[in-house]
Amino acid sequence: MRITLVGSRHFGVTTFDMLRNHGVEIARVVVADGEDRLAAAARAAGVEVTVQADPKLVVGSEIAEGTDLIVTAHSHARISQGALAAAKLGGIGYHPSLLPRHRGIAAVEWTIREGDPIAGGTVYHLAERMDAGAIAAQEWCFVKKGETARELWERALAPLGQKLLAQVIDYAKTHKSLPAKPQDEQFATRAPALSH
Repeated sequence: MRITLVGSRHFGVTTFDMLRNHGVEIARVVVADGEDRLAAAARAAGVEVTVQADPKLVVGSEIAEGTDLIVTAHSHARISQGALAAAKLGGIGYHPSLLPRHRGIAAVEWTIREGDPIAGGTVYHLAERMDAGAIAAQEWCFVKKGETARELWERALAPLGQKLLAQVIDYAKTHKSLPAKPQDEQFATRAPALSH
């Protein structure tokens, strides 16, 4: 299975490492910033790196030829319809909430702000609307009392992301398709960036 990984930062690197240990081929890494640590990790491993022409959008020509699946890991760019069409199975991303709850850039912060006793992670199909694609895998975890958003992310949600992405990739390798359960729109909530 050939994967184009779109991402950044620490979660991008841990996802890169997980994929490399998971018997898939990383055909290309796409980043918004050529100096990002994910770009450095990919170059060190001899994987081709492409820097997005537009940091907010990934286009079809930036996806490696023959890609089976696009995986996003800490990417804030929209994956265009053309990019999704360039991959046999489309694309998946990890969102640190129990979608459709807390759609948006600040999901973990909103989990803490709302006092949610339970958090979770969702691997979802990349779609036209942000964080609104069908659910491929989902799992919940408890939120500790007094925990910060960063602590919750590092303790539970980032490791959960690796686990769920690996599960969905294993499924895709076996079935040549992705599991898909539509999100129930009546439960959708927004998690826009919080101004401090």
